[in-house]
Amino acid sequence: MDNTSLFTLVIYSVIACCVIMALVWLWSYKIKNAGVVDIFWSYNFPVIAIILFLFAPAYEPRKELLCAMVVIAGLRLGTHLATRVLKHLHEEEPRYAHIRKEWGANAELKMFGFFQLQAISNVLLAIPFFISAMNTTAELSPLEYAGAALWAISVIGEAVADRQLASFKKDSSNKGQVCDTGLWHYSRHPNYFFEWLMWVSYFVFALASPYGCLAIISPAIILYLLTKVTGIPATEQQSLKTKGEKFKEYQRTTSVFVPWFKKG
Repeated sequence: MDNTSLFTLVIYSVIACCVIMALVWLWSYKIKNAGVVDIFWSYNFPVIAIILFLFAPAYEPRKELLCAMVVIAGLRLGTHLATRVLKHLHEEEPRYAHIRKEWGANAELKMFGFFQLQAISNVLLAIPFFISAMNTTAELSPLEYAGAALWAISVIGEAVADRQLASFKKDSSNKGQVCDTGLWHYSRHPNYFFEWLMWVSYFVFALASPYGCLAIISPAIILYLLTKVTGIPATEQQSLKTKGEKFKEYQRTTSVFVPWFKKG
């Protein structure tokens, strides 16, 4: 690896993501809705991918494939989140409203810091991208083809799960009910599972490059966040609060994460 070039690419990415999040914070301050941070957290990954495509020294087809994967996935998820958040732009999501209340008088200043930490997390999670973008080997590895194939499965799976849930919610007769159709029949969180699988695919892709094993950091962090912090725990707590016994029954009969395993 060319450490100087890598350092420069990281700095470019940090500056770009932090500037974007600073502007998003200004918008969120104006509309009093921190939920918009989720949209641009997703969009920041394509920004990093484009920086790497333009400036990284990797074999051109490798950069093209990597950039296409990250841009498609980031834009899809970001646009999906935007569709959800923009529907209630002037009504902040409960989790952010709760955080704002806990932070009190210093909420906006702390929220700015939170937005900047999100920008830094973008760069940290992009470790597989940086590793692959420094690989100048003039041919694609079977591991890179395998990573791309796994990526396609994960992106399609997450898109299907998101669409199934959106369709369920759109039907007014399902109000107060638990979505247990399609992939949701087998897992309570198939969208999270496929999101994690996507980061595993980036790890597999990076294994073809020097120091590729370091890329395991990204799917490990995502798995921890989804299962222990902001993903599943918060979602299930909210579902128990709003759906009660119906969701408890759903918990008893479904896998929490992996969609192809069903209890009972």
